[in-house]
Order: sequence, then structure tokens, then C-alpha cells
Amino acid sequence: MGAEKLDDNVYTILHMKTAISLPDGIYYEAEKVAQYLGISRSALYLNALTEYLKKNNRKNITQKLNEVYNDDYYKEFEPISNAALENIRELTKNDTW
Repeated sequence: MGAEKLDDNVYTILHMKTAISLPDGIYYEAEKVAQYLGISRSALYLNALTEYLKKNNRKNITQKLNEVYNDDYYKEFEPISNAALENIRELTKNDTW
């Protein structure tokens, strides 16, 4: 799947044809929604799957960031953070709040 370049600024989108099995209720509900929206069933499924993949990709990004910035990451900077905190305490020890 992707795009095939025909000319300098002309592309055609390649599609993968697939078959899926759905419960009858989901199929008929999707038919109603597609008709209501005035789009094809394929367009409805494409839109739904695209949104699902975007949502789950964001979850994957969050998971990867959590793995990078785990406790070990923060432990590396703990001495610096503690020193900064002590400096702030020293600088503000006579301040009235």
C-alpha cells in the first residue's frame, strides 16, 4: 500500500483489497452510518480504521516515552536536582511567605 507516482505532480493511491468478518449487527449498523454520511462502506471502514490506528499510535508513543523516562532516567539527574533544591532552600531561608 502506498502511492505510485505517475508524473511529476500526479500520484495514484494504491489500495489493498481485503475481506473481513463482522457480526451482522455491526455490519448493518455500519451500512446505516455510511448511508447517513453519504459515503461508501469502504470509506467508512477506512476512516474508522485510520482513527483507531492514530489513537493507538499515540498510546505507543506514550508507552515508548515512559520507557525512556523511567526511574533510571531520573536517578541519573537526582544529585543535580537535590543540589538545586538545597540552593533554593538556602537562598530563600529568610524569606517570609
